[in-house]
Amino acid sequence: MSSDLIIDVTPSEIVIALQEKKKLAELSRERSGAKFAVGDIYLGKVKKIMPSLNAAFIDVGYSKDAFLHYLDMGPQFATLNKFLRIASSRKNKISSISRIHSEPDINKEGKVNELLKVGQKILVQVAKEPINTKGPRLTSEISIAGRNLVLMPFSDKISVSQKIRSTEEKNRLKKLIQSIKPRKYGVIIRTVAEGKKVAELDKELRRLVEKWETTFQKLRRAQAPSLIIGEIDRTTALLRDIYHPDFNSIIVNDQSVASEIADYIGSIQADKKKIVKFYKGRQPIFEHYGIDKQIKASFGKTVSFKDGAYLIVEHTEAFHVIDVNSGNRARAGNDQEKNALEVNLAACDEIARQLRLRDMGGIIVIDFIDMHVAANRQKVNDHMKEIMADDRTKHNILPLSKFCLMQITRQRVRPEEKVETAESCPTCKGTGKVVPTVLFADDINGKVNYALKELNKKKLNLKVHPYTAAYLTKGWKSQQNRWFFKYLKWVSVEAVNSYSYLEYHFFDENEEEIIL
Repeated sequence: MSSDLIIDVTPSEIVIALQEKKKLAELSRERSGAKFAVGDIYLGKVKKIMPSLNAAFIDVGYSKDAFLHYLDMGPQFATLNKFLRIASSRKNKISSISRIHSEPDINKEGKVNELLKVGQKILVQVAKEPINTKGPRLTSEISIAGRNLVLMPFSDKISVSQKIRSTEEKNRLKKLIQSIKPRKYGVIIRTVAEGKKVAELDKELRRLVEKWETTFQKLRRAQAPSLIIGEIDRTTALLRDIYHPDFNSIIVNDQSVASEIADYIGSIQADKKKIVKFYKGRQPIFEHYGIDKQIKASFGKTVSFKDGAYLIVEHTEAFHVIDVNSGNRARAGNDQEKNALEVNLAACDEIARQLRLRDMGGIIVIDFIDMHVAANRQKVNDHMKEIMADDRTKHNILPLSKFCLMQITRQRVRPEEKVETAESCPTCKGTGKVVPTVLFADDINGKVNYALKELNKKKLNLKVHPYTAAYLTKGWKSQQNRWFFKYLKWVSVEAVNSYSYLEYHFFDENEEEIIL
């Protein structure tokens, strides 16, 4: 499948848009200075123990205490705790966990107050980012992810991704990793490692071990709470998880970020470095590649998908609800059952896309159009499982009920991606009342006159909604030509799809906005 990655870099955030077959499939934002991302390792302090929940609240520096359940502490917690005591000692001269004697695994049926006490330091990893009013969800079963391998300190197990079907390849990878793996480390072999040679895997394994062993130096000086190992930035992490040889292009509007990505791609596949391109256009990058328009069409309450059919997407605190409607398509044929099957199958494709795009997690309930034939319900169920197979997020799909209701659980590790598609009127400011529209053109004329005559601007760029742009530029007697003959200066008019109807902004020759 051909894929393109469009990356918009601004001072406040990096927005990453993944297109598959020129259709928006994923959208993620990485805010500058963002903390508590999945994978970050912190030195925390136990604030409160809750025996009734068999859990503890940990201070990791977030405004809300983070949550650690007993079952998330991992079987090697005693060994991890011993490592923390040794590494925190100023007299420590150990630089490898292979020299630390392993402790027995903790009891699966044990209690949290048997292992933790208030004020105790603890090494934890963010398993789920803060969502709404909840703090981060933590684990003490530390893992460090690479592209091909996941390193598990204090574990000796070697696991292989279930998506690698070949038994022969699984055995080859297990033997290969067993021969190069240091003592006291476990490894999870990811799907992309299939077919990889020992040199590439050994290089990555050494890098992950080296990254982990930096904790010896950091823990010696660290005070709880503090960040010990930060996950790589969201852009590189996304590339690590989704990059494949079918990528056509990665387009970035920032030179430094483009260089970083090119170096990373080059380390994976040297001949693919050229797919990283720096965008130099004057038009906003998302506007140029049609991402803004797709966002507006995909994140609303109502989502159209095929021949008049549409979805209604509702979000609640407990779960998400998606209603499938045939709309005007019901008129296309007289066979109601056949029509319902076609709409439901097409809805599966759009629903799978919406789950990835919005990163919807938790419980999702889908109300399909009623079908009375059991074989048709099975077809919809099978198609949903097939189309969801490409979703990297862990999920579970329950069979379609006789009422055509489907339940999906999808792992939620970070807040859902939300985009407000409803526009607030720039004229009425949401009050519902606007100034007379006949004065709109006069308002623009007055500001053009002020900018060109009073401010003596040599060049003026007016950005407006496409409908307004058409009004100002179409025809020989257009307003744009009238400005030229009146002021002998050209006012360029640029249509911006993301603007609301009556929104407009003036820019000078340096692309700096003129506040009028």
